[in-house]
Amino acid sequence: QVQLVESGGGLVQPGGSLRLSCAASGSRFGTYFMVWYRQPPGKQRELVAAITSGGSTDYADSVKGRFTISRDNAKNMVYLQMNSLKPDDTAVYYCNGQFGGLGYWGQGTQVTVSS
Repeated sequence: QVQLVESGGGLVQPGGSLRLSCAASGSRFGTYFMVWYRQPPGKQRELVAAITSGGSTDYADSVKGRFTISRDNAKNMVYLQMNSLKPDDTAVYYCNGQFGGLGYWGQGTQVTVSS
């Protein structure tokens, strides 16, 4: 069983920044494929950014150049640095970990971008 706990969400003005964190359990975190998803109000969940065990990354077109995903395997942590935030980035952000053919989800953290 893998447990994921997100933190770092909140209210931020347009143009501002936030860093989300996801703490993962498990001694084999370094092998997990980690993904950040988000679910805007009234919309479906969508992939934001992903990072492989080797550190390769991929991003949704809507966040390229503004968001950065990273991981610290020694601390069992994955991060999402979000810069130049826009109102359209408002959503619940979820951490997802994939290991052993299974996917695990955190409880989500709310990010609201508003003036």
